[in-house]
Amino acid sequence: QVQLVESGGGLVQAGGSLRLSCAASGSVSRINAMGWYRQVPGEQRESVARITNGGETKYAGSVQGRFTISRDNAKNTVYLQMNSLKPDDTAVYYCTAEYSTGRSYFDSRAWGQGTQVTVYS
Repeated sequence: QVQLVESGGGLVQAGGSLRLSCAASGSVSRINAMGWYRQVPGEQRESVARITNGGETKYAGSVQGRFTISRDNAKNTVYLQMNSLKPDDTAVYYCTAEYSTGRSYFDSRAWGQGTQVTVYS
């Protein structure tokens, strides 16, 4: 099992920055990729950023160039640096980890508890 604990959300003015952190514990050696999703009222949860064990990154077009996902393997922690924040970035942000269990061909997914990010004008 993998457990994820998020921190760093809060209230920020448009144009400002926040850094989200997500610390993984448990079967961290089984994690293949980690990322961030966000969800706003009335919309589906969407992928924001993803990073694989090999360091490959993927971003949603809406955040490309403004957000950066990174990881600290020694701390089993993934970060989301959010710059030039816009009110449209307001959402609950969820950390996620894709990991293998040996019980299925497909990876399992762990989720953090979610952290609120609010950007005001």
